[in-house]
Amino acid sequence: MSYLLLYSMKLNYFTKRLSTLGRLIAATVLCVCAMAFVWSGAFFSNTAAMASPAVNSMAAESDAGDKVQEKASKDAGRAKNFIRDTEEKVKETAKTNASKVDRASEDGSVVERKAKKDAATIEKRASEDSARTQKAVDNTKNAVESAVDSIKGVFGK
Repeated sequence: MSYLLLYSMKLNYFTKRLSTLGRLIAATVLCVCAMAFVWSGAFFSNTAAMASPAVNSMAAESDAGDKVQEKASKDAGRAKNFIRDTEEKVKETAKTNASKVDRASEDGSVVERKAKKDAATIEKRASEDSARTQKAVDNTKNAVESAVDSIKGVFGK
């Protein structure tokens, strides 16, 4: 019994020393990090260096704004063409599937009527989705152009 008591006392002694050492290491790491943070100049940064004329002339260049607006218009046109092509392919596929069903059934069966109705629904939804997506592309293009115009207005060009 005395051996167990002595053994548990040794564990407590080592645990206490280990805890003290851990706190000391944590405090040291914290102090070193704080010194590195201050030394790097995060607290005492020179904000005047950020207002360099070279940076302002690059950002305020009106030609760059025009290029961005042209690129946005060009990309919007490409996206809208892609959307229109996709719409046509979906409609074509729906018509093809309906005609396959029509050829497979000789009389006006329920399946044939359902296929034609589904084809019409698919075509209608393709047109609606295409219009909605093209409107979203236009809204995005307009947002980019207005942001560029706002930036130009801030820099007076």
